[in-house]
Amino acid sequence: MPVTDWGWLITPEEIESWIVHNDADVLAVNKPGLVVCHPSKHGPWSSLVGACREYLGLERLHMPSRLDRETSGVVIFAKHPAAASELQTAIERRMVTKSYLAILRGELKQNLTVDQPIGQHPDAKVFIRRAVVPHGQPAITEFHPVASHHGFTLAKVKPQTGRMHQIRVHAEWMGHPIVGDKIYGGDETLFLRFIDTGYTPELAAALDWPRHALHALRLEFDLKSGSRIFEAPLAADLVSLCQKYQLDLP
Repeated sequence: MPVTDWGWLITPEEIESWIVHNDADVLAVNKPGLVVCHPSKHGPWSSLVGACREYLGLERLHMPSRLDRETSGVVIFAKHPAAASELQTAIERRMVTKSYLAILRGELKQNLTVDQPIGQHPDAKVFIRRAVVPHGQPAITEFHPVASHHGFTLAKVKPQTGRMHQIRVHAEWMGHPIVGDKIYGGDETLFLRFIDTGYTPELAAALDWPRHALHALRLEFDLKSGSRIFEAPLAADLVSLCQKYQLDLP
């Protein structure tokens, strides 16, 4: 990983190691945390879409959905307009099932479905911060504990809607914020300090992990041509975090 003072400069060899599916229509990759999806001013190899486009030798790639910079996991690219339209239509019609893995603070003892509306946080110091608010957009998230130990839980998460920061907001609301979350972990000023100073030893002590522990595990598209499933194994750094907390992987 050629790290620069502004972020991650991707190499062709890394792209090859991230690929989980590649055919004439789509490319699916297992994005590491801290890699940005969208184009960057630092050139094509500084973003996932730019690097994949260069790797494939295509003028354009379509990205029907994206992940936050810190979220790892499966990202799909369509190689031509027809494939892009089919995937985008499935997303708009809610014909896509998404599954995530998250490492939560606290021990979640049973399955929990959070059905709480999400909107702009009324008193946020961080502009992008969302919250459960009375007149927000409808949002539903299922949390299924997989393993718990010494104050932490590995959970499978299934969002039924697609609101901004939905999983992180609902995790905070139910009292089990995601490990490493700089905005929704209980002290949003950590995010402001991170933007100002980077990941310092003081932030490391407060957060336990350099990024929020959220991974996009599986995407299933219900298409006219049939079901298409794309999966990405849990990112290596989160496997290490599970080992640190003695959380048994399924």
